[in-house]
Amino acid sequence: MQFLKTGLVAGLLLATSIPAFAQDAAPAAEGEAALAADPSGDFVDEYGTSFSFTLCGESGTDLCGVLTNLEGESATEENLAFVGKQVMQAQQTAPNEWKGSLSAGGLTADATITQTGPDTIEIQGCRAGILCQTLAYNRV
Repeated sequence: MQFLKTGLVAGLLLATSIPAFAQDAAPAAEGEAALAADPSGDFVDEYGTSFSFTLCGESGTDLCGVLTNLEGESATEENLAFVGKQVMQAQQTAPNEWKGSLSAGGLTADATITQTGPDTIEIQGCRAGILCQTLAYNRV
């Protein structure tokens, strides 16, 4: 079964930590730092696959992702059924980093989501602990 496309399979069913972008930056005012670290919004990868991310969960620090668009080979009838649905929820494990799972079409993968800049999120997904790939998503 081809799941969403090679890039999205990696992105969705994507283990190393990526340092938070704020660690190397000069200290910012509290308001600026909080705004820069906000992962909420719409992000798209180089293939045109996009997600809408929001903070969620009881604590308000989990990261939830709704698949909003599919392009190319992944836009099959089976995969398009997941557009508009939440396919990811991850718990915050460090500043600008969340770990959880991505699920769609009966497939589940471990995922690490890292906000590497105010407008960039990287998703590393691993299946079976060895099939891993990282994709970058840019804020739109």
